[in-house]
Amino acid sequence: MRNKVIFVLVGLGIAAGIASAVIYSAPKKPQPPVFSPAPNPFPKGIYANGIIESYQTSGENTNIYPEVPGVVTHILVTEGERVKQGTPLLQLDDSVQRANVEQLESQAEAARAVLGELKAQPRKEILEVVRAQAELAAANLKTAQDQLDKLSRSIELEPKSVSKDAYDNAKNATQVARANVEVAQRQLALTRAGAWVFDIHNQQKQYEALTKAVASASALLAKFTLRAPYDGTVLSIATAVGSYISSQGAYGTYTQGFGPVVVLGTGSGAGSAGYLAVRCYIDEILIPRLPPPADIHARMFIRGTSISVPLEFVRMQPYVSPKIQLSNARTEKVDVRVLPVIFRFAPPPGVEVFPGQLVDVYVGDKESVRVFVGAK
Repeated sequence: MRNKVIFVLVGLGIAAGIASAVIYSAPKKPQPPVFSPAPNPFPKGIYANGIIESYQTSGENTNIYPEVPGVVTHILVTEGERVKQGTPLLQLDDSVQRANVEQLESQAEAARAVLGELKAQPRKEILEVVRAQAELAAANLKTAQDQLDKLSRSIELEPKSVSKDAYDNAKNATQVARANVEVAQRQLALTRAGAWVFDIHNQQKQYEALTKAVASASALLAKFTLRAPYDGTVLSIATAVGSYISSQGAYGTYTQGFGPVVVLGTGSGAGSAGYLAVRCYIDEILIPRLPPPADIHARMFIRGTSISVPLEFVRMQPYVSPKIQLSNARTEKVDVRVLPVIFRFAPPPGVEVFPGQLVDVYVGDKESVRVFVGAK
């Protein structure tokens, strides 16, 4: 009896194993794709990687770097904010430079005061003192001359009435008094003339030099505030309050490299006149297949969706540059070169796209567009 039970259990195990093998070896039905891969809408379309950026008539998004190094004290805007030209974006610590400007302003003010003093000469009070000194010298001369005259008349009456020594002293005193009068008159004339023209000119130049130094220091002080160069949208801010930034930019915590402190574009969801741009990179071996600029048409496919958007040709950058990997902007080791081609589009309602987003682009010509429209 026991052996029969064992054989039954073995048979059931073998049957279960065969059933499991049959069930698990059966091919599984594949899951449908989340979205369809981007199809080529043109019979002879050229594929290109593209990146969305703000629409501008020339160039790319504006990377803003500080011209002076410093510690960030205030961030005055937020990402995605629309700003006007000249709007302060962030403020660096300018305490040292501000003190330097104030010092130069004080020096310039002191030089201006000295220049005004020179131009205002002669001072009324000083002129009165010099005039009084001239009058005193004249009075002393009259006194000395009167004394000499008296001695001279006495000698005429009685030659022995005045000693030769007294007469000589009176004569010398008169000459000294006359010389003092001449000196006092010259001093009065010099005082009336005011400051020397060369002193005024020299002080004028010193004042102008200090004024220019103030202007230069003030211009440098203004660079501690980063401002928007045009009306646009703040796309990214790569720093924080307390961080140190320099002309190399801001050090990225995650990228371990330096990059722009602020990236500014003409728009966020839509740029100038409601447009965004798509910058495509055409491989150099495909450049001969590009249609003439007047016939270029393209279509953009948004990754992760089945949405496609027609693109309008804007311009080509007539310079074939080394290919870069858009995901991390590192130059590839193989020397492959690409031609940048710029398109623009108006974002469809309900479709969210942003500058910096990667897209798939197919480029064709007018005939391809007719075929594509007819096929639809």
